[in-house]
Amino acid sequence: MGAREAGLPDVVRSGSLPSAVTIWEVGARDGLQNESAVVPVSVKLEFLSRLASAGLSVLEATSFVHPRWVPQLADAAELLDGLERRPGVSYPVLVPNERGLDRALEAGVTDIAIFASATETFASRNLNRTLDSQFEMFEPTVSRALAAGLRVRGYVSMCFGDPWEGAVPRAQVVAVGERLLEMGCWQLSLGDTIGVATPGQVESLLEGFRDVSSLAVHFHDTYGQALSNTLAALRCGVTTVDSSAGGLGGCPYAESATGNLATEDLVWMLDGLGVETGVDLDALVETSVWMAEQLGRPSPSRVVRALAK
Repeated sequence: MGAREAGLPDVVRSGSLPSAVTIWEVGARDGLQNESAVVPVSVKLEFLSRLASAGLSVLEATSFVHPRWVPQLADAAELLDGLERRPGVSYPVLVPNERGLDRALEAGVTDIAIFASATETFASRNLNRTLDSQFEMFEPTVSRALAAGLRVRGYVSMCFGDPWEGAVPRAQVVAVGERLLEMGCWQLSLGDTIGVATPGQVESLLEGFRDVSSLAVHFHDTYGQALSNTLAALRCGVTTVDSSAGGLGGCPYAESATGNLATEDLVWMLDGLGVETGVDLDALVETSVWMAEQLGRPSPSRVVRALAK
């Protein structure tokens, strides 16, 4: 059953919402990185092609982390070599350090992302650095990338809660984020890595930043709060939202992290609110059904389950 047959709700705008939202699709990278069985490059390339055909304009393609850390993405160079880049679609990749940047430059990448931690424990577990010394790794990577004409996005993990440290002070998150922006990141994605945030907490954190226009949000749906948290962020002025087709993904360094916000669930909500995304929901659902078949399990996205019946 398609979206039209299901009967999309009447479009009713609510509150002060942006007229359009950019969906930063992370399914091919964050969505697949935690899969235990290696997904063939051919399947990943088909996935990216289908996502582009569905109207998504930002597709985070892969990551140049060391294969020992994330074996699923060891094929990053091969994937980018076989990628058919569509006009009007950007294909950012994640890089952890200068070695990752070298590989990204060799692959002809134009957009990269770096990933930082808002907490001491996660910085140690994920980056083998302290909260402060992580910036020593980022600075040469960012400066070289900017000099080469690349755009650099910054991710900040554990912005709303940490499984080892508990609540994360707002000032600590803001300090990490502002430092990345000052370093030259054009956008900052605030991550609820373990999915514990609630709307009031989202509003509070966003109020701590000087300029919300440079912020994006990245919610996990562990406690079913991803959509409500996204709506809170949009009402605060955020216009870029990270999501994963079919709700795929988690974090390999945080066991309590479940799937990302499903792109289909996000599009259904935004369509009903009259917020433009440029995404064809029917084509996206069809893509996630196809990917679920490749992975051998149903999609956790509620919208995919509803429309695929």
